[in-house]
Amino acid sequence: MDFDEIVDDVGRAVDLAGVAIIVCGAVAATAVFVSRLLGRRQALPDLYRLYRQNLGRTILLGLEVLVAGDIIRTVAASPTLGSVAVLAAIVGVRTFLSLSLEIELEGRWPWRKAAAGVDRDRV
Repeated sequence: MDFDEIVDDVGRAVDLAGVAIIVCGAVAATAVFVSRLLGRRQALPDLYRLYRQNLGRTILLGLEVLVAGDIIRTVAASPTLGSVAVLAAIVGVRTFLSLSLEIELEGRWPWRKAAAGVDRDRV
């Protein structure tokens, strides 16, 4: 097994971890939502908002891990101009998705500080 094969396998393993994070996180967020829904400890709009936040955080983490896998496979294994351009496009799209999700979850730009005294519900 040569270096390129090892790097490709590591990149695929990181990609698999990213997908697993998204799937497991989505299942966990759904389980928490259903549990709270059946327990009716909170109003439905609040439960839905928390569900979306938990699901969004899971997707953000998974996207970050998937970007790491892309970087490992593209830059370490085959750093051609074409592969780096494809990587740049993939990272650009995933960064846009991450930024959009962050704004959706927090209700503000990521570089803006949270308002003093605001306690965001987190699970």
